Amino acid sequence: MKKIFPILAVAALVAPAFSQSAEQIMERVRIGATLQNADLRGEIDGKKKDTDVSLFLREKDIQFALENGAQRFHMRLGDEQYDLFEIVNGKTLRFADSKLQQPIASSDLTYEDLSFRFLYWPNPSLEGSERVSTRDCWKIRVNNPGNKGAYGLVYVWVDKEYGAFMKVEGFDRKGKRIKRFQVSDVMKIPGGKWTLKKMEVATMNGDRATSRSNLTFEKPKPGGSR
Repeated sequence: MKKIFPILAVAALVAPAFSQSAEQIMERVRIGATLQNADLRGEIDGKKKDTDVSLFLREKDIQFALENGAQRFHMRLGDEQYDLFEIVNGKTLRFADSKLQQPIASSDLTYEDLSFRFLYWPNPSLEGSERVSTRDCWKIRVNNPGNKGAYGLVYVWVDKEYGAFMKVEGFDRKGKRIKRFQVSDVMKIPGGKWTLKKMEVATMNGDRATSRSNLTFEKPKPGGSR
């Protein structure tokens, strides 16, 4: 299994970003290492109601729990298919392809979005560098290796100094921008790393945002709830 690095974490000893390949940069923005130090708990602000959400790392699975554990699903790290599985009545079932694009609690966040499965797609390419707000970022392109999910390709802007993603834009298979993720706040967690605190998720119609939701996490306790 490939070594997995965090969504928004800073590795203490890494080579400077300019000497790294696109794959090495993407490894730094993946989810696993952050969750080795602390479970994350937060909230999705849906259009009809707010929904609590928790992220855990359990062996080779990243697990997600909604509504105080009433709904659970997970992604298996190292699974080249990047598939999601849900737990129903104690049984593990493969996610229906159509459910990947289903909104969570009538928010702009889908199950595919919450899992960040597109961060694990193979063969990323470095498109150059751009500024996101005040941060100097690498711009990485990742193409969907299959036919599942809403996105044909995704662009990820990664902070050159901290190795954290600052923005993500998803495009459908016709090249139309349909989703934007914009990080507005981060927090320091046990282990001296940085992770997501607040992110806006916007449904896009080209250059125009048609609706917005926020994903917010609380500061975790040391060691998480294991």
